[in-house]
Amino acid sequence: MLLAEKAFTGEKNNGFDVLYHNMKHGQISSKELTDFIRERSTIEEAYARSMTKLAKSAGNFSQLGTFAPVWDVFKTSTEKLASCHMELVRKLQELIKEVQKYVDEQAKAHKKTKEEVASTLEAVQNIQTISQALQKSKEIYNAKTVEQERLRKEGATQRDVDKAGVKAKKATETYKSYVEKYATAKSDFEQKMAETAQKFQDIEESHILHMKEIIQAYAQSVDETHIQIGEVHNEFVRNIENTSVESLIQKLAESKGTGKERPGPIEFEECNTAIATEGAKPRKRKPFGIPGRKKDKDTDSTSLLFLTMSTASFVSYAHSFISFCLCL
Repeated sequence: MLLAEKAFTGEKNNGFDVLYHNMKHGQISSKELTDFIRERSTIEEAYARSMTKLAKSAGNFSQLGTFAPVWDVFKTSTEKLASCHMELVRKLQELIKEVQKYVDEQAKAHKKTKEEVASTLEAVQNIQTISQALQKSKEIYNAKTVEQERLRKEGATQRDVDKAGVKAKKATETYKSYVEKYATAKSDFEQKMAETAQKFQDIEESHILHMKEIIQAYAQSVDETHIQIGEVHNEFVRNIENTSVESLIQKLAESKGTGKERPGPIEFEECNTAIATEGAKPRKRKPFGIPGRKKDKDTDSTSLLFLTMSTASFVSYAHSFISFCLCL
């Protein structure tokens, strides 16, 4: 037996309503799956951008010291990781388009199904209406029959008993007519409900299969990204292992080396008095003058030089002069 027929029948005949709304819930699930994948794509994109920013930071780290070349390994590896996550974003965006396309197709299919099961809905409403009328007519029939019997037992007048009998008979006929109507409505309802239940089940099976295909595509995209990330990580580990201490020292020597030739020995050189004397001559100093004070034309220039010298300058000059005299 069909699951729909087996689990969605009952006295109130509400199975159609449950199955119909369950079909509509499938469309809600599709939209929610779209939102989930879109949110995952947003997270992956934000992570990829952060990794790209981190890679740039690694490229800007200090290039001084023996460890500096290792930052290139970090930069390259981080850029590849960012690329892996951006590739996943691209795949998820493509998957979102496919899911959205399915949501649109699903909406059209549901609209078509609603038109196709309209007669079943009428049969459901008909049998529900007849069921209510049947129940009410049964209650009236029972009440009128009991009333007639009560009057007979209590010894009421024949007229009252006959009058109650007429009402009981009418209630009996109404009750029987609804029983017959219910039988006809039930037959029509069960036939249409069986066809509609099959249709709902086909829709649900197709929906679940399609959702599983979407999830499998999602899982495959994530799995491929994880494989790529694993490869990048393994490459990073290999590059670090292959970066030996000797290679780092060699790179330092090649990039920062100050030369391979050693300077020769320094020998004793005799003092060249002419050069020494020339180097010992005092430099002319600009006389110190008090701003605003006029120079005295009659003042001797040599005397003015000594007067304007500071004590330290005068002592230095004297020492130089004495050395010069001793050399003579």
